[in-house]
Amino acid sequence: MQAIHLGIIKEGKVPPDFRVPLSPKQCQQLQALYPHVKVSVQRSPIRIFSDQEYADAGIELVDTLDHCDYIFGVKEVPIDKLIANKTFVFFSHTIKKQPYNRGLLQALLAQKIRLIDYEVLRDAANKRIIGFGRYAGIVGAYNAFLTYGLKSNRFSLKPAHTCTDRKEVERELQKVELPSNYRVVLTGFGRVGHGAREIMALLPIKEVSPQAFLNERFDEPVFTHLDTNDYFGRQTDGSFDKAQFYAQPEGYKSLFEAYSQLADMYIPCHFWNAKSPIILSKEMLASPHNRIRVVADVSCDIDGPVACTIRPSKIGNAIYGYHPQLQSECDFQDPAAIAVMAVDNLPCELPKDASEDFGNELLKNVFPSLFGPDPDAIIDRGSETTLLGELNAPFQYLQAYVEGRE
Repeated sequence: MQAIHLGIIKEGKVPPDFRVPLSPKQCQQLQALYPHVKVSVQRSPIRIFSDQEYADAGIELVDTLDHCDYIFGVKEVPIDKLIANKTFVFFSHTIKKQPYNRGLLQALLAQKIRLIDYEVLRDAANKRIIGFGRYAGIVGAYNAFLTYGLKSNRFSLKPAHTCTDRKEVERELQKVELPSNYRVVLTGFGRVGHGAREIMALLPIKEVSPQAFLNERFDEPVFTHLDTNDYFGRQTDGSFDKAQFYAQPEGYKSLFEAYSQLADMYIPCHFWNAKSPIILSKEMLASPHNRIRVVADVSCDIDGPVACTIRPSKIGNAIYGYHPQLQSECDFQDPAAIAVMAVDNLPCELPKDASEDFGNELLKNVFPSLFGPDPDAIIDRGSETTLLGELNAPFQYLQAYVEGRE
């Protein structure tokens, strides 16, 4: 079998990202599973795993990846670091026609590079097979309670990015103390939402159904996990039809106010279509009946479905305040403020754990199709560009974007 060289690139985006697609141990596993694949790692001073750790695992360290057939990274590769006629695998952030990355896609095409974008790798059922969403949910939910502790002065958690790993994060959660009438709402059932649930399971809080949340009294902290039919309803009669909603979301309205009047904290982990209704509006937040004082917006859609998420926040300065009456930013400790956590790169707070989780998904869900049979065309459907310098068939819709016409 013909030898294949796989390279792990030095991350070049600024600010730096410490995550990696494969840990040293996972590089060993890859080579053991596919003896015709040899891994080379480009030297880097910033990875969560050091060059020495890769060397100790017997992985070749190199300065350039010119000899590699496949080049794996995490974030967008700077244009001046691209290598013509290669296959690159990374998150390109171009499939939604992001203006700031048009030049990157143009360069990939000009240099006849095949881009396999993690974001569009899907199985036969069109379900995503890889991503950092789980750790976005884990860190986001942790940050929700860190924010509440600061806002209420009841306890103080160590910021996740200063913790050694997830185990230390879990130890910190033992400090969480909630009032007996405390209520939390969580939305989203994808990777992100299930990641958040991993944190909820470690807290002194009981899960209840949406119906119980709305209609019953509790003498202990509770949370409820809402699906779309729980907080959206048809504009005409308030009912819900899943197929219709996903086809015509503009025909629906938010029913979330019933929850905003009872919840102390909201953790949005949902996917939101821009055509869908606003979930938590300015009017709901300004209502005298609104009870929400903490929003940990893991989804982080700016000026989108959660009105108090007016900007992204950054690791190390994760929380800002939203004044619901003034509809503007303020100190989150202001008594009138809703404390908002809206970090847009949450997995970076636990780069080691997030990287290992991502590498496991590569080994399980991607490499078998990349280096073996691919009956579901996972790799072809996830290839945004081709080695001929063209957009692949599923991505022809990007042509006008590439040409700067939209």
